[in-house]
Amino acid sequence: MGGPTHVPIARPDDGRYRLLVEAVTDYAIFMLDPTGIVTSWNPGAQRIKGYSPDEIVGQHFSRFYTDEDRATALPRRALETAARDGKFEHEGWRVRKDGTRFWAYVVIDPIRSPSGDIIGFAKVTRDLSERKAAEEALRHSQEQFRLLVQGVTDYAIYFLDPSGHVSNWNLGAQRIKGYRPEEIIGRHFSTFYTEEEREQGVPQLALATALKDGRYEREGWRVRKDGTRFFAHVIIDPIRDDDGDLIGFAKITRDITERREAQQKLEETREALLQSQKMEAIGQLTGGIAHDFNNLLMAVLGSLELVRKRLPADPKILSLIDNAVQGAARGVALTRRMLAFARRQELKRERVHIPELMRGMTELLQRSLGPTVSIETRFPLGLRPVWADANQLEMAILNLTVNARDAMPDGGQIIISAHEEEAGPGDVGGLRAGAYVRVSFADNGSGMDEETLRRAMEPFFTTKEPGKGTGLGLSMVHGLAQQSGGRFHISSRKGQGTTATLWLPLAATTPSTADRHPVPGDELPAHEPITVLAVDDDALVLTNTAAMLEDLGHRCLYSSTAAEALEILQGREPIDLVITDQVMPTMTGLQLAGAIAAIRPGLPIIIATGYAEIAAGTSPDLPRLTKPFTQAELAAAITRLRIKGRASAQDIGQDNAQGNAQNTSDSGQVIRLRGNGRD
Repeated sequence: MGGPTHVPIARPDDGRYRLLVEAVTDYAIFMLDPTGIVTSWNPGAQRIKGYSPDEIVGQHFSRFYTDEDRATALPRRALETAARDGKFEHEGWRVRKDGTRFWAYVVIDPIRSPSGDIIGFAKVTRDLSERKAAEEALRHSQEQFRLLVQGVTDYAIYFLDPSGHVSNWNLGAQRIKGYRPEEIIGRHFSTFYTEEEREQGVPQLALATALKDGRYEREGWRVRKDGTRFFAHVIIDPIRDDDGDLIGFAKITRDITERREAQQKLEETREALLQSQKMEAIGQLTGGIAHDFNNLLMAVLGSLELVRKRLPADPKILSLIDNAVQGAARGVALTRRMLAFARRQELKRERVHIPELMRGMTELLQRSLGPTVSIETRFPLGLRPVWADANQLEMAILNLTVNARDAMPDGGQIIISAHEEEAGPGDVGGLRAGAYVRVSFADNGSGMDEETLRRAMEPFFTTKEPGKGTGLGLSMVHGLAQQSGGRFHISSRKGQGTTATLWLPLAATTPSTADRHPVPGDELPAHEPITVLAVDDDALVLTNTAAMLEDLGHRCLYSSTAAEALEILQGREPIDLVITDQVMPTMTGLQLAGAIAAIRPGLPIIIATGYAEIAAGTSPDLPRLTKPFTQAELAAAITRLRIKGRASAQDIGQDNAQGNAQNTSDSGQVIRLRGNGRD
């Protein structure tokens, strides 16, 4: 290859060479004289270039070159190079007889005489068009792939050498990781890992896993050039040559921080929904149990109260009765807490000024918390009142502060703060948009772990010793907040204290009629006994109510169903008052009241209810008795009706006087009914 090649001139009698050359069809093999004139032509030349021997022999070989190559005297330079260097080798475009081009590999060797003089040239040409097309297609494909990789900005796509050093860098890698190519090419890819993972050898493990398994895929935190972290999805694939030898790794990284945050928010939302559904289910169960338990307690308390009045004054017997009453009273308190959690307690919503409420509770809190716990209040001047039940709110504050005290056995500080806050749609989970007062109770106690915090508001869940708590304190606060139109939230970390936050609606407007406690408006005789129809589907409660009424001197009729009560009222039996349970099968107390109004307009009705299941705005003028009620509470309700009756009688005008009806009871008393009443 390096020195001149001496090709002997084929003698006319040497037919073997001629047969060899004539047999070759894949190569154009022909001779040129010293000036470049074609002197011989084989079948391969005819097939490749399209000329027959008689068309080309005697012509200059430059006609096979393109106009561009002839313009640069490439044919002449090719012969000069062959003569000077002993060989000319080149690839380039050549032209066929029909004018089409093909990619040719050309070798020109000088032919010398025995004396060393050049007597011609041997020229061998091979058509490499197919290979050229394949190479061009490969080059084009590689260029397209390079442009594709470089154009991707959502993925970091780059290559590593076998040891893990970066060998190229696309725009996505620059955007995601912050390095320019000149800053990162040549550096080890472990640069992108956190310090903790580098110490654990995670980058090396990633390459080893890719080699062993053929692929490495993980998600984890990675580090940008500026030191910030992002959550990445990473794939590493080994790259091997045709012989199977490792030549490097392809690494693809995607920033999925936003997707991860969205998934976390979705999981939190799902968890909140599940928690809400669970609490709602527990509330339904708790409310139902409390309602039934209320009925039992009413029968127990009412019967004990009546029995105590009839027993002889034996101190031993009376003490046992009082003990039973106290036990039943504790049961009442328990059911009220259960109803508070279930959001079915009867609330008396009014404007409550929290600083004033706290000042009124100072002595109570001091006695309850003891000398080792201090309370600091932070209330801004001009804090506006909230809509709440003052008694229930006091109980909630007492529960929260006592819980905080129990979390600080060695003493500590409770900070109670409040401020007004406007909540937008979705700002606070489960809270409607509007103006609120946010009351926080923060302690520096032991705090709660995640599991305890998750279950803190579940009824009957407690971390206290048996007998130290019912597990209903936080449940009651939760129910109070929900029923008041607010929200209750607890945040805590083990060893870092707890903050309980109570959101209550700001009392910026006048409460609706549903928020005001109704005042009875019907008339009853001033002092005389009356005839009362008692309606309740629970036989124990019905018997107890009738016994209390009769003990008060009234005559009692009773019914266990609303339908039976309507039959009694449709008869000629004189009835002065109806006391009905609210929750009954087939017809509620309110529905019964509506039916009674149709047949006996103006007949006084008292609704007895175990919880606040009466819809807001429904029959606001109907008085209510909260179960379990005592004989004294029953008597007081009847007395309020009498007082209201006297006040209403003074306001009745002359036009209404003619529409009043009279209804005479068995004892001869006259009961005046408002409106166009009838017997």
